[in-house]
Amino acid sequence: MELSKAADTLKELGHPTRLSVYRELVKAGHEGLPVGELQKRLDIPASTLSHHLSSLISVSLVRQERLGRTLFCHARYENLEALIAFLTEECCLGTDDYLTMPQKTEK
Repeated sequence: MELSKAADTLKELGHPTRLSVYRELVKAGHEGLPVGELQKRLDIPASTLSHHLSSLISVSLVRQERLGRTLFCHARYENLEALIAFLTEECCLGTDDYLTMPQKTEK
């Protein structure tokens, strides 16, 4: 993933509502969610959801698919994985322990 693509993707995820939408879709798995169910879970107006979905679609984090009369939204996991890989590909390269990522510590 190129730097500009990663920056655009992170910018779109930087809005709390869009991040909530995306997290719901990631939780839903590969089956995705109908738009109406997504709207109900997030308790937001249809026009607001549509606006935020358009933003996520524009950076290829979400795709939509119509099945009959129902419009489903799906997280595009391959692009999520590409973003994560971009963010971590040079993790700790400037240290002696560059082969292992830092582990989460208990507080």
